[in-house]
Amino acid sequence: MAGTGRAGMLTRREALVGAGAAGASLMLPGGSAFAQGAKPAELKVGIATYLSGPASVFGVPGRQTAEMLFDEINAAGGIAGVKVRPIFVDEGPGVDHVVGEYRRLVQSEGVHLIFAAISSADCIACAPLADELKRPTLLWDCGTQRIFEDNRYNYAFRTQANATPEILAALLYLLKVKPDFKSIAVINQDYAWGRDSWDIFRTAMNTLKPGVKVSAELFPRFGATDFSTEITRVLALRPDVVLSTSWGGDLDALIRQASDRKLFERSTFVMPLAESSLQRVGKALPAGHIVGARGDHWFLHPSPADPDRLKRFSDSYRAKYNAWPIYPCFHMAQAVSAMKAGIEKAVAAKGGGWPTDAELAAAFKGLEFPSPTASVRIREDGQGLENQLIGTTLHSDKYPFPVLTDMIVFPAESVTTPVGQKSADWLKTLTPDMVDKLPQAQAFKS
Repeated sequence: MAGTGRAGMLTRREALVGAGAAGASLMLPGGSAFAQGAKPAELKVGIATYLSGPASVFGVPGRQTAEMLFDEINAAGGIAGVKVRPIFVDEGPGVDHVVGEYRRLVQSEGVHLIFAAISSADCIACAPLADELKRPTLLWDCGTQRIFEDNRYNYAFRTQANATPEILAALLYLLKVKPDFKSIAVINQDYAWGRDSWDIFRTAMNTLKPGVKVSAELFPRFGATDFSTEITRVLALRPDVVLSTSWGGDLDALIRQASDRKLFERSTFVMPLAESSLQRVGKALPAGHIVGARGDHWFLHPSPADPDRLKRFSDSYRAKYNAWPIYPCFHMAQAVSAMKAGIEKAVAAKGGGWPTDAELAAAFKGLEFPSPTASVRIREDGQGLENQLIGTTLHSDKYPFPVLTDMIVFPAESVTTPVGQKSADWLKTLTPDMVDKLPQAQAFKS
C-alpha cells in the first residue's frame, strides 16, 4: 500500500542493504530454493503483511485472502502438482524487523517466493535483498513509485500499480466532474506517503490546471486520532476541494470528525484510498465525494472482464469473513494469481521440468495474469500495469455504507509513467486534453 514506514525508515535503507551484503556470506548451504530445478515437496511462500497496529485493518484482510486462495489452490491439486504453504511475517515491528525476517525466510525457512509488503519502506528495503539472495519477490501492495524508477531488479516485481496512476487518476476525475474548482487544501499523514502523494497530485495539478490556490497544506502526525485543529482551519478557509490520501484508522477518524462538523457540506473531498474505509465509516461519509480504489478494486465493479470470476471471489470472501473484500484483498489475489501464472509459465518453458530461481524470476517479466476484475501485466522494468477505478459516493438502501457511482475506469497505460522515465518529469508533460479523452462514466447498478 502507500506504506506505513516513517520517512526516517526510508533513509535507513542503504545502511540495511549494506549490512545485508556482508551478511550474504552467511547463506546456508542449499539456500537457493530452486537452484537445481528440483521439484519441491511443497511451495513455501513468505508473506509480509501487517498483523498488528493500525495498519492491520489492511494487513489482516490480506492475510485472510491469502489463506482463502491457498486453500482453494491446494484443493485443486496445487500449482503444477505442488501444494502451497504460506508463512506470514508481521510488518508491525518496523523495517529492521522485516529485513531480518526476509533473511530468515530465505536462509532458514527455505521459502521459494516472498510477497512483500504493505509498507513502502519495507518494499524499498526488500527489493535489493531479492537480487542479493536471488529469491523471486512479488511486491504485493506498497505504493512508492521510486522502486522501479530509481533502480532495476532481476528478482523483484510489482503485481499492482504504484502511487502515480493512483493519484493521477483521482486528479483527472476531479477535473472531469468539478472543472471549475479554484482552491484546494490537503490533509495528509506526515510521513513519506503523505508528502510524496501530495507532490504527485500538486505537480500534475499545476500542469493540467495551473493557478489553483493551495489554501492549506496540513500534515497531522501518522496515527493521529484528533483532527479538530485541521478541520477548524479548513472550515475557516472554505476551499473548494479537500484532498486526503490518508488511509486506515487515520482516515476513518478524519471522515467521522469532518462529518460531525459538517465539513463535507462545505468542500468536495478527494480520497484516492478511501474504498477500504467505506465499510468501516458507514454513512458518516456523505454522498457526492470522490473515492479511489487503488486499482480497479471494487466488489461492485461496473464492467469486470469476467463477472463470474469477480462474483466468486467477492462471495467467497464475504461468506468466509462476513465482509466484502477491500483493495488489499484484491492486491493479495493478484499476487497469488501472478505466482501461479509465473510458475506455470516457467514449468511450461522447461517442458514440464521444475524451474530454477533464475528461470522463475525470468518468467515474471512480461507476465500477464488475471485479477478479480481485469488483468495485470508486469512490464520489462518490473512494474505492474493495473487499471484505476474512481467514483463518487452514493447512498443506497442496499448497503449500510456508501457505494460508488459515476465510476470511471482508467486504462493502466494512460495514467502510468512510461518505462525509463521519472514520475516527477513525466507529469509535467501532460496536456489538459487528457480530460476530454477519459472513458465514459458508469452509474451504480443495484
